[in-house]
Amino acid sequence: MTMKLADHAPKHFLWRMEGEVAVIRLDRPERKNPLTFDSYAELRDTFRDLAYAEDVKAVVFAANGGNFCSGGDVHEIIAPLVGRDMKGLLEFTRMTGDLVKAMINCGKPVISAVDGVCVGAGAIIAMASDIRFATPRASTAFLFTRVGLAGCDMGACAMLPRIIGQGRAADLLYSGRSMSAEEGHQWGFYNRLVEEEVLEAEAIAYATRLAQGPTFAHGITKTQLNQEWSMSLEQAIEAEAQAQAICMQTRDFERAYRAFAAKQKPVFEGD
Repeated sequence: MTMKLADHAPKHFLWRMEGEVAVIRLDRPERKNPLTFDSYAELRDTFRDLAYAEDVKAVVFAANGGNFCSGGDVHEIIAPLVGRDMKGLLEFTRMTGDLVKAMINCGKPVISAVDGVCVGAGAIIAMASDIRFATPRASTAFLFTRVGLAGCDMGACAMLPRIIGQGRAADLLYSGRSMSAEEGHQWGFYNRLVEEEVLEAEAIAYATRLAQGPTFAHGITKTQLNQEWSMSLEQAIEAEAQAQAICMQTRDFERAYRAFAAKQKPVFEGD
């Protein structure tokens, strides 16, 4: 099953296409872009649909109004949660986790472009992205303990140590303190620091280069990066042997060979 998402018109966040790159941004800049029940659910559903979208090759999750995301809205999410029973609470926490799973399984590279505040679930969205760019003023915090919750939210205890290391992750998840952009870059959380005025353009340019590459193979790379977490080394090597053999059957592999033989740049078509 395939679908087209270029004309997607979400109600609870902004969406636009830059060529074959989808650009997503939360749209409450006056409050530093908090998430609501509705935006959580619509983002989850959109990333699920992206797995089948043939006209979107990469995604940029951008900042808006100088900030990325201030996490769950205090009044529209946290206040109602205080009154929910266990069943209702678990429905919510599973929904938020489903957003991360949808991002991981969407089959497209996701690049986060982080500026200003990036905390709580916003930090999780950045974490769940494949590539992360940030401005020098980006401030990232997994602040769940500061609202009386555990740091193990939406996969943080599994994913963050793999990105920055166990000790650094433990520091951030226990304390809820802010990680500066420089720390994030030094630790490998951020791939690149860029100035605010070029942040989105840099992220879109990077995503466009990926969109012009062998996109079927990019989907395989994303799958292997995530699935191999739970494999032994021998299992991973065998899984990659099978994955690469699949990619060798694509037309893009043949296109690359023919272009190389003709001393030309290959033009990939994603099949």
